[in-house]
Amino acid sequence: MSLDLATIRAAHARIRPHIKRTSVLTNGALDAALGAQLYLKCENLQAAGAFKSRGACNAVFSLTEAEAAHGVVTHSSGNHAAALARAARLRGIAAHIVMPQGSPQAKIRNVESFGGRITFCEPGLSAREAACAEIAARTGAMLVHPFDDYRVMAGQGTAALELLEDVSGLDIILCPVGGGGLLCGTAVAAKSLQPGIRVIGVEPALADDVAQSFRAGTRVSISTPATIADGLRTNSTGEKNLPLIRQYVDDIVTVSEAGIVAAMRELWDQLHLIVEPSAAVPYAALQENKFTFAGKNIGLILSGGNVDLEKLPWLKP
Repeated sequence: MSLDLATIRAAHARIRPHIKRTSVLTNGALDAALGAQLYLKCENLQAAGAFKSRGACNAVFSLTEAEAAHGVVTHSSGNHAAALARAARLRGIAAHIVMPQGSPQAKIRNVESFGGRITFCEPGLSAREAACAEIAARTGAMLVHPFDDYRVMAGQGTAALELLEDVSGLDIILCPVGGGGLLCGTAVAAKSLQPGIRVIGVEPALADDVAQSFRAGTRVSISTPATIADGLRTNSTGEKNLPLIRQYVDDIVTVSEAGIVAAMRELWDQLHLIVEPSAAVPYAALQENKFTFAGKNIGLILSGGNVDLEKLPWLKP
């Protein structure tokens, strides 16, 4: 399997009964402040609270009966975990979820609400992968990787497909990037439909493995990131993801932790919507002037809204 517009369209048809077609919002105050026209794809309002429901549903409902018989397994800090648990419940199969210790309580509760069977592990990719391998060997569950999986990427690309159906004339799409599943799907969909559009990935400066990999032309691994954007705490992009990113993405920019918090709060204040830190990174890139955008029509994917309300970053300890 590979990733192209046809597989993304097929994914959209497959998952349509199981996801929401999320709204695209505009806001005059944000436009005036930045001197650009923003179109915000509200995946924070998606089923299970994040875009991850798209990829998880596509992966789960792509499985044959034999492949699905023993359930699925994955590792995730929360959003993919909840999305896979939900998709598995919809199909009537088990979902084994490996989560790093210290995952946000809101995301743990979300996984539990969909019946996910959680195993906690030490932070770091090697610990996550080892725990997944042990569960897969013991149960026969099928691995659904959070990003290094064409089925997942195709599902994630349906958000951009909808955005470009709803809004014509976009100049730029800004997309958060952790492992690269959303960015790959977004870039392939966007460039296939509108070759002249620019696709820019945004990640925290403290978790800049994709930016480093993009420039080096080879996968770069980093230590476990300490960023507030817990959904983007990957150590390295996937083997399948980097070639697609290098082929279809125009640039990767990074943003500061203070910028993420400021952007998150501004989006809460102006849109009256809950967005998590990972979803705020594209807007942070605009606020920090990471590229020329004045006068442009810009699509932003607000990737998720699963937040621990008792630990908001602007509240005093």
